[in-house]
Amino acid sequence: MGASDSGPGGFAELFVSAYLEAGDGTQASLAAFLPGAESLVLSANPASQVVEQVAAVRVRAVSDGYWAVTVAARVRPVKAAPVKPAAQERTVAVLRYFRVPVRSGPAGALAAVSLPAEVGAPPVGKAPALVYGQGVAPSQADAGVRTLAGFFVSYLAGDGELDRYMTPGSTLGSIVPAPYMAVRLERIAEYGTNAPGAAFPEGSEIADGTRRRLLLDITATDHAGVERPLTYAVAMKARDGRWELEAVEAAPLLAVSAGSGVAKDGGN
Repeated sequence: MGASDSGPGGFAELFVSAYLEAGDGTQASLAAFLPGAESLVLSANPASQVVEQVAAVRVRAVSDGYWAVTVAARVRPVKAAPVKPAAQERTVAVLRYFRVPVRSGPAGALAAVSLPAEVGAPPVGKAPALVYGQGVAPSQADAGVRTLAGFFVSYLAGDGELDRYMTPGSTLGSIVPAPYMAVRLERIAEYGTNAPGAAFPEGSEIADGTRRRLLLDITATDHAGVERPLTYAVAMKARDGRWELEAVEAAPLLAVSAGSGVAKDGGN
């Protein structure tokens, strides 16, 4: 979804959420999205279902200022419990998809052209190939492992100063409050090699300015003791004989970019 699509995408999300929770007597709640919605005939009970999640998964331009937006909605029906009619029984949420035609009018004001249309799930894309070599367990013989481990303990668990692991001038800060209490580096994959760090053994001289691009699998343990797998793409740079984090990249590098060659750098 491009920057120009974020308006109609967000608008369609709000409309679908309001539409699914609307019912008899609440038609006016849709008027902000669909002009004339007050006259709609809705027979459903407004409390018959709840939208737990909603997200625009596709925004397709139909013409200038006119879009077809596909919205995914996780909807949980709510039904009256048989024993206590006044009570409500929670049921399983279902993922459903709706397509909404959205038009931009004067001064950029958005409006739905019609009610949403329920559609099937969009096709699932294939996992793209990445540019990194084979992932392996971190080796203490790799001079960069100590920097990586220290950085992520500070970044995710708030243990230690982050600046000591970053290149000078970095504006990246630790996550506050720290979401995890422990971090473990599980696997490392590196651009250009199947043996991460083999060219930079502990104790060897590293030329200033040497760079590495890495993909890391991390296990982080939260304050309830639950382990969560995380993946980070990072760039490292050598300075004064040691490795420093140059960037936590926005996304892993693809093997082939939209144009040619390797995907461009991500940002902090």
